Amino acid sequence: MTFADMDHNESIRLMAAEKYLLGELTPELREQFEEHFFGCQECALDVRAGAALVEHSKVLLSEPVAEPVLRRPVAVPARAGWLAWLRPAYFAPVLAVLLVVVGYQNLVTYPRLKGEVAVVNRPQILASASLINANTRGAGKTIVSTRKGEPFLLFVDIPAEARFSSYTAELDGPGGNSEWSLPIPAETTKDTVPIRVPADHRPAGVYTLVVRGVDSSSGKGVEVGRYPFELHIRN
Repeated sequence: MTFADMDHNESIRLMAAEKYLLGELTPELREQFEEHFFGCQECALDVRAGAALVEHSKVLLSEPVAEPVLRRPVAVPARAGWLAWLRPAYFAPVLAVLLVVVGYQNLVTYPRLKGEVAVVNRPQILASASLINANTRGAGKTIVSTRKGEPFLLFVDIPAEARFSSYTAELDGPGGNSEWSLPIPAETTKDTVPIRVPADHRPAGVYTLVVRGVDSSSGKGVEVGRYPFELHIRN
């Protein structure tokens, strides 16, 4: 059996997420598990929570721990590795740190990640706007009206040319700064391209979606369209 066709219960039984984070999977199984958790939100949540736990552990364990006063110095071999944690002088403070980390994950991080997944899975009515004519001179101003912190959709027609192997769409903010860049396969330009702008607490103002074609011979980006729109934030 491979991770690609296992269900979530089988993944838990094999402790796939833990082995993935600890680097105990072979390259082949690692690739198969990645294909699995990209389509399994529960496994993806386990990986994200575990990765956050590792990062918090690194930060907390990097802080100096006061050594207890001992009657006799305890020599720890340089190659003791993880076994050094089992010595009383080291085990107690490390255990205390891990308990704090685990408590933080269970009370704060894990519930927040579950809430994020629930929001993504919930049906939504998203604000949307067509930028099909926004690249034309003299076209009226396109307005997108949405609530603060909510995603929205942009629909754009990209002029397809045979010399371009792919395209990129880049969103520039009111100050001209780039917020993100999105690769677009060439075959998708045959129809109107829907682009989901992720949720962010961005201010109201004029934004510009800049589309560039990637030249198949030189690999350089050539601008093929600029699509300005004005973002309105509703209360």
